[in-house]
Amino acid sequence: MERLYTDDKIFTGQNFKEDYLPKGEYENCTFSNCDFSESDISEIIFSDCDFNSCNLSMAAITQTSFQDVRFKDCKMLGLHFDECNPFGLSFRFENCMLQHSIFYQLKLKKTGFKNSQLHEVDFTDSDLTQAIFDNCDLSGAIFENTILEKADFRTAFNFSIDPENNRIKMAKFSQPGLSGLLHKYQIQVD
Repeated sequence: MERLYTDDKIFTGQNFKEDYLPKGEYENCTFSNCDFSESDISEIIFSDCDFNSCNLSMAAITQTSFQDVRFKDCKMLGLHFDECNPFGLSFRFENCMLQHSIFYQLKLKKTGFKNSQLHEVDFTDSDLTQAIFDNCDLSGAIFENTILEKADFRTAFNFSIDPENNRIKMAKFSQPGLSGLLHKYQIQVD
């Protein structure tokens, strides 16, 4: 069966919850104000695509490929990025709500998270080397056996990272953020 190939197309205001996006490869496409919530976009390849003001909450993304994909102003609750195709996995998030999403065991080197809510996101066993968390709320985010070397947390807040259970060599933190590294000791930093 031949796979659909679509390039340089703009999708605006479409409801893919009702009318599924056809399986195939989408390159240089833009999805604006589209609803993918609870839809199945498994096994689709997105390459160099932009998602703007889209709702992808609870979408099935098993073996979906995200290669150099940018998400801006998107609602992305409960996504299992750990089920994506890991080959060439590369994305950036800006002004996104990523609550309860899972990045378990993913290689996310140099991934950018900007002005995003990452409440209760699971980064267990992930490689976030040189990742940037610019003005991100990490309330309840799980960092367990995570590689955070050279990651930038200087403007991130509400995080709790155990230096004994994560690799944080050369990671960047601001002075107010130091309490997020000492949380488990139940000490007060003023």
